[in-house]
Amino acid sequence: MLNKKNILILIFVISGMYFIMSFNDHNFKRAVDACLAGSQKLSESKITDLQEAKKFCEEQIKKNK
Repeated sequence: MLNKKNILILIFVISGMYFIMSFNDHNFKRAVDACLAGSQKLSESKITDLQEAKKFCEEQIKKNK
């Protein structure tokens, strides 16, 4: 039979994994947004196709993980 200490540890581990997984996607979105903003600021000609730029940024971030 599990005692209270083991149950609490199990609850904390599960909740910690949940928060890590939910914030992982949030951090990825923020990185893509920063990439888009930086590419528009640094490029001499403004990017006209935002979806293509977003796709490029997502691929580069996933590649560098």
